[in-house]
Formats: sequence, C-alpha cells, structure tokens
Amino acid sequence: MPESITLFWFRRDLRLEDNTGLFQALNRHKNVQPIFIFDTDILEKLEDKSDKRVSFIYERIERLKLELEAIGSTLWVFSGKPIEIFQKIIDQHQIVALFANRDYEPYARTRDESIFNFLSSKGIDFKAFKDHVIFDKNEIVKADGTPYTVYTPYSKRWKAQLHELELNSFDIENLKPNFRQTASEPLIPIAVIGFIRSNHGVDQPIVDKGLISTYHATRDLPALRGTSRLSVHLRFGTISIRSLVKTALETNDKWLNELIWRDFYQSILWHFPHVEKRAFKKPYDFILWRNNTEEFRAWCDGKTGYPIVDAGMRELNQTGFMHNRVRMIVASFLTKHLLIDWRWGEAYFAQNLLDFDLASNNGGWQWAASSGVDATPYFRIFNPYLQTERFDSKLKYVKKWIPELDTASYPKPIVDHKLARIRALDVYKTSLQSTK
Repeated sequence: MPESITLFWFRRDLRLEDNTGLFQALNRHKNVQPIFIFDTDILEKLEDKSDKRVSFIYERIERLKLELEAIGSTLWVFSGKPIEIFQKIIDQHQIVALFANRDYEPYARTRDESIFNFLSSKGIDFKAFKDHVIFDKNEIVKADGTPYTVYTPYSKRWKAQLHELELNSFDIENLKPNFRQTASEPLIPIAVIGFIRSNHGVDQPIVDKGLISTYHATRDLPALRGTSRLSVHLRFGTISIRSLVKTALETNDKWLNELIWRDFYQSILWHFPHVEKRAFKKPYDFILWRNNTEEFRAWCDGKTGYPIVDAGMRELNQTGFMHNRVRMIVASFLTKHLLIDWRWGEAYFAQNLLDFDLASNNGGWQWAASSGVDATPYFRIFNPYLQTERFDSKLKYVKKWIPELDTASYPKPIVDHKLARIRALDVYKTSLQSTK
C-alpha cells in the first residue's frame, strides 16, 4: 500500500522557524513532505537571467534543503507551472493534503484557486494560513465592515487589536519527527531553471535592536545605515513578521508604524485588486502623462542632472536597493517633474528591486503620484534641492554614487524645477477637472 503523504508548499515563507502553515501541517499530520516550485509563470517574465532575486531564492532553497536533510528529511524542488507540477505529484504519490501560507497578490490568488479546485476534485484538502502579515482579509475593518483606506485610523485599529492578540511563535522543534523521512535527492541546477547565479549582496537576516532603537532619528538620512535592511527578508519570508513586531514593541514605535504600513498595503491589494493595473482613485486614470521616453531613460540611468534623484537610481541599478526617503524623491520626480505614468516607474522598480513586493511597491508609487490611498495631494511636489539640503546636506550619499558630480561630465538638469512644478500643477488640475 502506498504511503500517505502531506505536502507543505514553501512560497513567501522560506524558513523552518515560526512558520504558521508548516507548523499546522506537522501538528495535524505525519509524513509531511516540504516542496518548493520555481514558478515558470513568474520566472518567464524576468528578462535578466542573472536576476539577483532568483539567486537569493535559490541559495535559500539550498539552505532549507540542507536543514531538512540534517533531520532525515529533504525538500522536493520543481520547476514549471504549479498546476502541472501538482498533477504529476498526485499521479506518482498518495497525497492526502496540501498546506501553505496565504499569498494576497492577484496572480497568487488565481493560481491558488485553480489548484484548490483541482485538488478538491481529487478529494485532497488544500489548507492555507495567515503568516505573511499580522492581520489579513477582514481582520482590520471599520465598524460597518468596509476596509480602511486611510492609514492613521487603520493603524490605530491595528494597534488596538494587537493588544488582544497573542503573537504566538510557531515552534516545530517537537514536531520534527513528523517530517517525511527519506533519502536526499540532487537539487535541480539553477541553469535548468533558466538562470545563472549572481552576487545578490543580501546578508543573513540580523535584527539590530540598537539600530532599530534609533530608527526614528536616522531613517531619513540615506548616507547612514539607519534602516534595518530587512525588507528583502520580509518579502521572501526568511524572517518572521511576528518576531519583528515583537522587537518593534520593545524598541521603537516608529519602526512598528512602518511594519503596519506593510500590512495596510497588503489589505488594500486584497480589497481593491484593481490597483495592480489602475489608479485607486479613478479620476487619476485620466492624467495626461507626457511619457517622454528619452527623459524616462535618463531617469532610469541616473542622468537627470538632479543629484539626489540620480544617486538613488544608481544605487538601485548597482545594488538592487534604494533608501526609502530617496524612493519617495525619485518617484515624485518621475511623476510630477517629468509627468511620466507612475506605472512606468513601478515596473522599473519591480524589475530591479531586490525587495520588490507588489502591494508595497504599488502603494508607494500611487502615493507619490497622488492616485492611491491616503496619498500625498497632487499639489505637493517634492523639491529635490530642498530634500537634499534636509537629508544629505553634506552630499555624502550623493557623492558616493555620483563621483563625477562636480565635473563637466555630469549632465545639466533635464527640466527646470520651477517650470516643471507649474506644469505638473496645471496638468493634474486640468485632467482632474475634465473628469467631473
């Protein structure tokens, strides 16, 4: 008689420790076999075959596999379309259930629904759990049951409900015997997935409580290492959000607020999935963008003649990271100074950010373009010169990324700040009035 196997599917939760879905699988079943799928529906959209994120994920999969083999189990790793992978698995094994953690992005929801329907037709349970956020779906809503679209009341309700919630840590130490015991198998080579290894430059997740305790004073200064640099680990789940909220509660309320923003944007994407393609505020879909391709290329390459903007874009291009204050500045510049559609900038960030997360990236870009939830008003236009004076007055950050700053080889500004501001105000005002 074939052995009965329960699957746990790693997705945005690439860790054994404090993993809700994994804990639930091991707590309810024996013979739990972990799997990971390099989803070709996602990977085929990546043009750069040395994409740092794929290398980061691949290394994490290697680590997970070794951790599992150390306790006598292993990790099954596949490459392909998830629905086809599951069809093959159930043809070859007697699967009784599939466990996973929820993913709130529109593609993931559609994918999971198709897999749920397929497995249901075979009499196999598919159970998904909350792990990526503290509160999901309808857990933080107004009294009338509608979702919040303004951050401050959302955060107040979030904090109030947190006091009623036990931030449990899902420890699997005593459940490890419930992993399926099996011989290890060779890991699928990264070349078979269609990629080559690259140096992603991401450190192991280290929570620096000293840094977090001063976060409120240093977070806006890009020349300093004043932020936690944990966003990539939150994105791929190599660290638990619950553990970070516990740290925030002990050290810094301002840092906690940033974690709440993350939940807030996930909530917006869940309740309003149209924001993936369109403005949250419908009238802003009618902004008459200039969309000058040469100016967009200058922005991408860090050659606009605005040092703080160019430094940010060069940092992104070279490292896959950009300081959060600078993200706001470059996004405002693209959408307001150059009047280029926020979706162009969002897509460029999606292509290049190591910590790219659809909900947060979309939320940030729509905030800058004034088209999103709780966004900056359209008439608020960052002055790059004043932003530099406030947050990089000694030009330490700028000069790190623009060594030719004071030479003739550095370009002149591609647009005049004052004229660009007047133009943006006129275009936004005219475009919005036309929708009334």
